[in-house]
Amino acid sequence: MTQTKRGPTAPPAPGPAPRTNHDPAPRTNHDPARTDSDPAPRTDSGPVPRSDREEGQVAGLLLAAGGGRRLGGRPKALLTHRGRPLVEHAVRVLRAGGCARVHVVLGARAGVVRERADLSGCTVVDNPEWAQGMGSSLRAGLASLAGTGARAALVLLVDQPGIGPEAVTRIRAAYASPESLAMASYGGVRGHPVLLGAAHWSGVAATATGDRGARAYLKAHEAAIRWVECADVAQPYDIDTEADLTHLR
Repeated sequence: MTQTKRGPTAPPAPGPAPRTNHDPAPRTNHDPARTDSDPAPRTDSGPVPRSDREEGQVAGLLLAAGGGRRLGGRPKALLTHRGRPLVEHAVRVLRAGGCARVHVVLGARAGVVRERADLSGCTVVDNPEWAQGMGSSLRAGLASLAGTGARAALVLLVDQPGIGPEAVTRIRAAYASPESLAMASYGGVRGHPVLLGAAHWSGVAATATGDRGARAYLKAHEAAIRWVECADVAQPYDIDTEADLTHLR
């Protein structure tokens, strides 16, 4: 059964996990941490083995609320990729990368997305303020994770189908504690996925406004970020314009 939540704008500190019945697993047009013009510091590559218990502590957080303004108002979640809505592809990537819990933030035409996409086992989060920018979706997603037992959120954007399970696995493996921060690097350029330990959620939510997402918070905590090289396993292009649709199959 798909669960739907509306989260508060600033999540409380994580508490004990309640029982759930789902599977253990915008930019509206901008990244939560998009600073692609800035070079990333030295990086690591390759996953570090984690125990099953540790794997369950990292939840996938998919931001899929954007309205696709430069695509003629077509929500990116509903674009077709490999015969199915793009949001389904992104959910599969998170699960294949080891995220047993997946929360999906919807906004533009959310009802239609639910009708057309199979989001079984996901917690679906409504963001009625999606038009205000990606920051509102990041806040709603993090708030929805409070109290679930998750100790980190692995943030993925729906409009980056070139990022697959291998990159998710590497970033997830960077989790060490609720204080963890990790970010993918592509040949020295920072990008997604991004891992936000639960100790940082309140701080991220407090600064996630408009389309800036987690950018300001990550800039202020750059020394704590673990950079993970992913250029050999992923391509971080975006689906922003009609020309970008050639990346879809």
